[in-house]
Amino acid sequence: MRAEKKFISAEYAQRLAASPFFIVVDYRGLSVVQFTELRKRLQKTGAEAHVVKNTLFRIAAKESGIADLSGALAGQLAVVTGNKDIAAAAKVVKTFQSEFEKPRLQFGFLGNQRLSADEIRVIADLPPLAELQGKILGLLQAPAQKLVALINTPGSQLARVIKAKSEQTAEPAA
Repeated sequence: MRAEKKFISAEYAQRLAASPFFIVVDYRGLSVVQFTELRKRLQKTGAEAHVVKNTLFRIAAKESGIADLSGALAGQLAVVTGNKDIAAAAKVVKTFQSEFEKPRLQFGFLGNQRLSADEIRVIADLPPLAELQGKILGLLQAPAQKLVALINTPGSQLARVIKAKSEQTAEPAA
């Protein structure tokens, strides 16, 4: 392999190593203006899209230990990677696809788990990661709050009974 190709393959491998996910899309038919717009939208979510040379990307994926993508890469492909939330990036691609009918989702990977185009669409419909984390935290805190209330209830009831008794004893003396 020529030095330029080794450099490009290493760059792809570095992007894959830095990203917990990647989404492969067929960008055929997108104009430069549209592709630039897609990149701008992805950038807002902490993701980026890069046009890849299929053979070099296949080598980079294999060297990164992600998967053997033989036969999976065909056509004019771009790879979306990011360092944050796959749901946000998938949502951008899905929304963009609904507006322009392009790019077409091919497949993706989350960690070492391969995702089909349909699974990526399902992920795109999920709420943002921060919202999911908030919901989970709320679910975890609810039992603790109920437990604290349950533990405090007998003590507060006892305090009210003692106060009522002391007020009853104080009334006849007055």
